[in-house]
Amino acid sequence: MAHSKPIQVGDRVAYSVIFLQSTGQHTGETPFARGTVTALKTIGAGATTIAEVDWGSPSVPAKVNVANLVTVEGLAFGR
Repeated sequence: MAHSKPIQVGDRVAYSVIFLQSTGQHTGETPFARGTVTALKTIGAGATTIAEVDWGSPSVPAKVNVANLVTVEGLAFGR
């Protein structure tokens, strides 16, 4: 999913619906998690960016590929 603007440190984020559907996550904490990006790190040849996210919960992974995130402002029902 292409972002209208790249995710930046300080952005409020959630997992994208496309990612959640592709991994079969419809219930539990992950689909409803909202967090703040605290750091960004590019790995490999610069093709992948990992966001460190403070979800406020230890059960949601802190490191996430930015391709699997959307900004909270970008969320809409059914998307």
